[in-house]
Amino acid sequence: MPRESKAHKTERAITICERMNEHYPRERCHLNYETPFQLTIAVMLSAQTTDAGVNKVTPALFAKYGTPELMAQAPLADVKEIIHSLGFYKTKAANCINCARMVLTDFGGEIPQDINLMQKLPGVGRKTANVVLNEAFGIVEGIAVDTHVYRIAHKLKLASPSADTPAKTETQLLRAIPREYWGPVNHQWVVFGREVCIARRPRCSDCFINDLCPSYSKEEA
Repeated sequence: MPRESKAHKTERAITICERMNEHYPRERCHLNYETPFQLTIAVMLSAQTTDAGVNKVTPALFAKYGTPELMAQAPLADVKEIIHSLGFYKTKAANCINCARMVLTDFGGEIPQDINLMQKLPGVGRKTANVVLNEAFGIVEGIAVDTHVYRIAHKLKLASPSADTPAKTETQLLRAIPREYWGPVNHQWVVFGREVCIARRPRCSDCFINDLCPSYSKEEA
């Protein structure tokens, strides 16, 4: 296959985004939360686990420690007990408490609306910061690259094999996709990855963007 030009890749990326907008016009975060702080905690907890799993533990967690003030004073053992069904729950419990403390001491009790400042919070990486800024504040600074977005970006060849980390993949996606399309990408691609481009059994022949996917083969579908 000849090397794809930057202009053609961008044109293809725009068409992909427009079709995603048609199929998933109102897709939003599936995590349950009431405040930016709660969303930050929920996204932190969702690392390497499912949104459904997080939504099972956050009602009890937020009922007791739903504000930075309450979470900062929470006994570590109690937070561990509440979220023990999640992967890496010990580290996540400590991050919840330490994050709340930093929100209070460094940011006046409010989640900062800046992608670099957000990443100073314990347990918050660029993916979490992107999701929170986009979902809670309507601020689009990038594209949150989770496992679904990473896999789909490479399958669509909007990211090259050299983009072997989420950060490198995001950089290449931001180059290929015009800024005005960044906002809904994560939420749409997560649903797309669960419903259509499924990791173990992709429904390629039924996919509404298979004509835009260099990985698609009619013979193999």
